[in-house]
Amino acid sequence: MTPATAIPRSAAAPLAIGYHEAATDGALAVHFQQLWHNRQAPDAHGPVTVLPDGCVDILWRDGRLFVVGPDIVAAQPQLAPDSIVLGARFQPGAAQDWLGLPMDAIVGQAVPLEDVLGAWVRDANLQLADVEDPVQQRALFARLLAQATPRRDDGLRQHAAQVFASLSTGTVGVTEAAAVLEISPRSLLRLCNARFGYGPKALDRVLRLQRLLSLSRDRPALSLVDLALRAGYADQAHMGRDVRQLAATTPAALCRRYAG
Repeated sequence: MTPATAIPRSAAAPLAIGYHEAATDGALAVHFQQLWHNRQAPDAHGPVTVLPDGCVDILWRDGRLFVVGPDIVAAQPQLAPDSIVLGARFQPGAAQDWLGLPMDAIVGQAVPLEDVLGAWVRDANLQLADVEDPVQQRALFARLLAQATPRRDDGLRQHAAQVFASLSTGTVGVTEAAAVLEISPRSLLRLCNARFGYGPKALDRVLRLQRLLSLSRDRPALSLVDLALRAGYADQAHMGRDVRQLAATTPAALCRRYAG
């Protein structure tokens, strides 16, 4: 990859160079929406850019399992040439139950999963390290995650998923989201902090950025003004401020990076 290459959300053949993902099924799909991998090119240099999306991932990287908390601004991980990262992205709002801790405790962090879940992860790390073939390692990674059981269940996961889905469409605002769930704004704040790592207004901004990215890929002929309005920004200036704060770039540069 070239310096500061963005990681898009797309599907492709297993362990090809670049970022690729596939939907989950069976027991794994209860908690995880996607399996993914990122394989750096042999001549890659510089960081990759991972934009905030309100999601939490389990990674296998550098011989260890990590949980990567939700980002509020773009992350810039440095990956070695020809390195492979395996990942599993939680279903929206599901990570708190599986991990047994609130997401606002790990915002913007990559935490060794062993520090969170203990002995089970130590054994999983050893099993994964014993497998050299990347395809077989990915299959084992999926099996290990499917066999794991959540640490807790406070009964609010469905509420969290509803909030995420509602705000993702852009047709429901933060106030309306609380009303739909028949909870107070304060309860919605607590729910979002625990399940997504930040409050509903911040989550709304992140998901609006993701709508902008989807529109820029699906409708490349749209002007920046049209992109701003269709994504849910008040105007082009509003879009510019949000994109600079969340992605550290301009809307035009961001859309060019994700074109196609």
